[in-house]
Amino acid sequence: MSAIPVIAIFDVGKTNKKLFLFNENYEIVFERSARFIETVDEDGFPCENQESLRLSIFDSLSEVFRMKEFRIKAVNFSAYGASLVYIGEDGRALTPLYNYLKSFPEELSDKFYKAYGGQDKFSLETASPVLGSLNSGLQLYRLKQEKPELFNKVKYALHLPQYLSFLLTGNAYSDLTSIGCHTGLWDFQKNRYHEWVQHEGVAMKLAPIIASDKVSPALFPGNNYKVGIGLHDSSAALIPYLINFHEPFVLISTGTWCISLNPFNDSPLTPIELKNDCLCYLQFKGKPVKASRVFSGFEYEQMVKRIAEYFNTDEIKYRSINFNPEIIKHIKTRPVVFQNSDAISKESVFNMRDLSDFKSDLAAYHQLMIDIVQLQALSTNLVLKNSPVKRIFVDGGFSKNSVYMNLLAAAFPQMEVFAASMAQASAVGAALSIHRDWNTKTIPNDIIGLKYYSTNQSAVI
Repeated sequence: MSAIPVIAIFDVGKTNKKLFLFNENYEIVFERSARFIETVDEDGFPCENQESLRLSIFDSLSEVFRMKEFRIKAVNFSAYGASLVYIGEDGRALTPLYNYLKSFPEELSDKFYKAYGGQDKFSLETASPVLGSLNSGLQLYRLKQEKPELFNKVKYALHLPQYLSFLLTGNAYSDLTSIGCHTGLWDFQKNRYHEWVQHEGVAMKLAPIIASDKVSPALFPGNNYKVGIGLHDSSAALIPYLINFHEPFVLISTGTWCISLNPFNDSPLTPIELKNDCLCYLQFKGKPVKASRVFSGFEYEQMVKRIAEYFNTDEIKYRSINFNPEIIKHIKTRPVVFQNSDAISKESVFNMRDLSDFKSDLAAYHQLMIDIVQLQALSTNLVLKNSPVKRIFVDGGFSKNSVYMNLLAAAFPQMEVFAASMAQASAVGAALSIHRDWNTKTIPNDIIGLKYYSTNQSAVI
């Protein structure tokens, strides 16, 4: 029996790290998880154990190369953003893999933004809200300011996906999906690095930019396989949709954060959009993707606990609540409005509601979903404005919630609203990005499962 041709994808999240093998139909034929191993940096702040991550890549590859039933034709990576690995002339990391949640010195932040036109101007130019260490370009600026001797030893500052690729190829590259992710590095108005990158001497520390679909030969022993340069995970997750659907759409990716991604809106960010936590990504072909986000996944978990405690029920009950338009009709709670109509909260108004107003836990639950969807509509409308989109796809946790999906369809009666299902979207996207270099078959048209939700007038909110 001949070996099955496959691609190996390392999907490296902040806490979950997985290796997937996909066959030529993009079906998972093998997977392996690696646990998150934490250490601390020189300041005692928790961070990724970089050496453990490096070794796990090599160990996992060695394991799959020993499997006679598979023939590895390519390897690629999707990984979390806002994280840089500083390598020296010998290719070894010079510092810990600093945590993007680490606080950024206020004095240094003030100095930086004062030098480059102030926070508002800089944020509009780079499509990067002020996020401290989450603006990974500022991590590099901090290294130069606080540790100039170490900065001078840096050959390249690589974003994590590109560092993982470097481990297998020895080739140092930069990738637009990582550069364009709220880094503060890219000038979206001029479509090039921002002036500060050259002015501060940071440009020389950044590897050459190459296209996200390019591959390199591998140095790591094994079959004759190709290696992609890696992708930022959020941008990778968008790739299957961009390849499968050519009509304009918005993708609402739901999890802890619910992020609305519009690859068909290339208008510059406005001050109001920036104030409401909008930003721009760069997708794998280099085009901007306007995005907005709300904290609804986290809020949902907290408010379901609140409902369960008040009505003395089990939280598990709310994992499979069916949409009930009759309950929607009879909910008569007092409306709660935001004080500032220009500012969209990251959380809904449900926490301000008195649960004694509700006759049952199901009424309270439906009100929670009404409030979450109302907030989602405000957020999504920010990126829909002035774009030709007629379809909304929802993936992640809320795509399986019939109450959410029916209410969302009612909130966007002019749109076609679909729940999308796809296993491991970021990993599939990383595999699709280099399809032509490993796969002899055409891309299947059924990678993404869709369920259509029609507008129910009785559910209009």
